[in-house]
Amino acid sequence: MLHARLFKETAKFREHHFQPIKAGLASIPEEKPREMQWKAYLDGNPAIDRPLFVQFCANDPTELLDAARYVQPFCDAIDLNLGCPQGIARKGKYGAFLQEDQDLIYRLINSLHRELDVPVTAKIRILETKEQTLEYAKRVLSAGASILAVHGRHREQKGHKTGLADWTVLRYLRDNLPPDTVLFANGNILRHEDISTCLDKTGADGVMSAEGNLCDPTIFSESPAVGQEDREYWRGKNGKGGYRMDAVFRRYLDVLYQYVLEKPPPERKPLFALFDRTMVDTNETVIASVDDQSDGSPPDGPPPAKKQKRETKQPRTTSPNLLAIQPHLFRLLRPLVSKHTHVRDALAKSHGSNMAAYENVLQLVEKATQEGLLDYEAHPENYEEREEPLEPTRPEESTDVDYLDYESSLAAVRACKRPWWVCQPYVRPLPREALDKGSLTLSKKDRQKLEEDKAKAAQTQAQSSAREELDVADGMEKAEMPKEAMVCG
Repeated sequence: MLHARLFKETAKFREHHFQPIKAGLASIPEEKPREMQWKAYLDGNPAIDRPLFVQFCANDPTELLDAARYVQPFCDAIDLNLGCPQGIARKGKYGAFLQEDQDLIYRLINSLHRELDVPVTAKIRILETKEQTLEYAKRVLSAGASILAVHGRHREQKGHKTGLADWTVLRYLRDNLPPDTVLFANGNILRHEDISTCLDKTGADGVMSAEGNLCDPTIFSESPAVGQEDREYWRGKNGKGGYRMDAVFRRYLDVLYQYVLEKPPPERKPLFALFDRTMVDTNETVIASVDDQSDGSPPDGPPPAKKQKRETKQPRTTSPNLLAIQPHLFRLLRPLVSKHTHVRDALAKSHGSNMAAYENVLQLVEKATQEGLLDYEAHPENYEEREEPLEPTRPEESTDVDYLDYESSLAAVRACKRPWWVCQPYVRPLPREALDKGSLTLSKKDRQKLEEDKAKAAQTQAQSSAREELDVADGMEKAEMPKEAMVCG
């Protein structure tokens, strides 16, 4: 998401956040898009980065339009973010904090719709009721939005209160908006399998993923058939599998070498696979424990002098592609670095354009992955135990939890859990679990709402019991109450 006012006013902000051509965007491009293709660099490059939607946040139609004119030659659509729930959005009055001012939202979208040569799209969050959300969606579409993306969470659902996205509201929108409306669903996409489930439950035309995609960049990739696994994909004895972290790490660095640094990646040995064990043993190159080295430095020889350290200090970089490496890798490697803390420490010391440091971290990750693969092969029962559901947060809870259960994240943890060297999503505890653990404290307003929700639930349960008694009295089969179409995430 780009801040429209900053993007319009500051050339350095544009240079740091959008790089369609190497020369930068000192002014609004006057050339036609086809005439600029030969200058293409990264963002919007027809060979590698299309289709591309550029998302802005804004609260002024003129500023938004001026910012959009900088990027329209390099993209396929301009998107207005009306879903950001963060405190900075509240302070700046943009994102989800515009939803009370739908007249302003209309002007923002309609200005782009009338003045730009590319389509306009918008992303919203659901409102208090599905009927209010429907009217909101109609308003956005009437302003000229060609695609409507809907995050099935309320504005207040963030942090420990994130909870679940409500797919039933998206289904309601699908059934009540014009049939030709292009609808994207957002929320609850933890695994590749959730994509088809979401499309089926909501009737949406596509899905979006944010946090799930950061933790597992392969979320949109198909798994290879059983027996067709290569060095990049791992499948366990229970049939569960996923792409290996060392493989995804390698691909990430290779993309940076090829398109950002524009040089070939260094030569590396093939990724370890179990069928390499004979070769490794024969050549006596079995690695030592990864815990033998705290930061990946050579085990022998004195540390470099201070003067030498200063001479080898890497220059600072302003490239957004390089500055993002470390936070991206912490997301990807979260399960691995929680076990191998020396990898975490080495990654924490890696910054900016120091690709040698990241190559060192990659070697540590590859060694850890090799140890993990060999340990799983020797002791698979240890990993099966680790994939068991967590203990319930309340004594009365059963561990036999449906994956659609929105009172517990246990089933989601069980479904998503993989060995620590395999890409996997981060499953947030649900708000009620966070309350039980003391990591979330409710405000007076939230406590009152919780009591109201409990009262409604008790009333619904009483009505259900009364219906069952009537069915039994009439000699009819027991009535089943349908569950809401939700998954944990």
